[in-house]
Amino acid sequence: MSKGIIMLAAGGTGGHLFPAEALAFELKALGYSVHLVTDSRAERYAGKFPADEIHVVPSATIGSKNPLKVASSLWTLWSGIRIARRLMAKVRPKVVVGFGGYPTIPPLLAATGMGIPSMIHEQNAVMGRANKALAKRVMAIAGGFLPETNGPYAAKTVTTGNPVRPAVLEAAKVPYQASGEGEEFRLVVFGGSQGAQYFSKTVPTAISLLDDNLRKRLKVTQQARAEDLPMVQGCVAKLEMNAELAPFFTDMADRIARAHLVICRSGASTVSEISVIGRPAILVPYPYALDHDQAANAATLAATGGAKVIVQAELSAEKLSRILTDAMNNPEKLAGMAENARKAGKPDAARLLAAMVEAIASGSTIAKFKETRS
Repeated sequence: MSKGIIMLAAGGTGGHLFPAEALAFELKALGYSVHLVTDSRAERYAGKFPADEIHVVPSATIGSKNPLKVASSLWTLWSGIRIARRLMAKVRPKVVVGFGGYPTIPPLLAATGMGIPSMIHEQNAVMGRANKALAKRVMAIAGGFLPETNGPYAAKTVTTGNPVRPAVLEAAKVPYQASGEGEEFRLVVFGGSQGAQYFSKTVPTAISLLDDNLRKRLKVTQQARAEDLPMVQGCVAKLEMNAELAPFFTDMADRIARAHLVICRSGASTVSEISVIGRPAILVPYPYALDHDQAANAATLAATGGAKVIVQAELSAEKLSRILTDAMNNPEKLAGMAENARKAGKPDAARLLAAMVEAIASGSTIAKFKETRS
């Protein structure tokens, strides 16, 4: 028999859904039913999400200065809140947990307004706008990188780390093996749901500048937007590269585990997964991210020696080619970075977050929960 329903609310991108998915697996193992509230963008990710039911609630972001668009967004939000209130009354969740993104606003506002225990999880080192809007209303805040010793919400914040999916935990069992001279060197490149276009242009050019003996060692996995695939495929064919290209890889955790080096953006889930698996990375923060959260996330892993951070404006194809040359010629250096990354990882984040949810579901206060951890 189920212990009750926990409702998870997450924006429809991988960065929000992947940590929610990890928590869902933990909650299911503890005997809870899990419902997911999201938007239509989640369909390509939701196939593996272990939810008993998935609800799509309308929402909108208010980013326009156009009065008509603002009015339309407000109406959509109001409609979403009304739908979410009816959903809460029907489902009667024990706890509602938000993972950021504007689709979380209607369900969390509905839950807090109805007195349903609620909390949010902030993946980034800088709190996102949706979570900022909800922070005062919820009972507790879990943070991937947020400190619990300072800030306006420190008293109700627990630094859990970012939950990672079971596939990531499985991938973490694979030890890092350096690529010796003349051996295959596996490079994984991805840019998340935003910002992959830059890599589609820069990485093939950088590879073309490598010495022939190094280029022949490369086996590349690269995520590229559908509209960029023909261009990247043309470069791959011209260079006779050993490469796999796709807009999205469902087995990315396994590919990262087999990688000798990763080049990627620095979204919170990405940084967390790379550190749990323990792979050296070149992090290129998405320069147009709100609040520069990706730069802050990257800095946390770079501080441990597990990654190198390069600003996009400073990373030319020539510079990237030099970095790849150095990496392929110095396997011991990459092995050290891999070990540092692994030490920074928090593989138990999902279990800690699940314990936090269960404490709130049982009626405990966040203060008591924090006492049990001290």
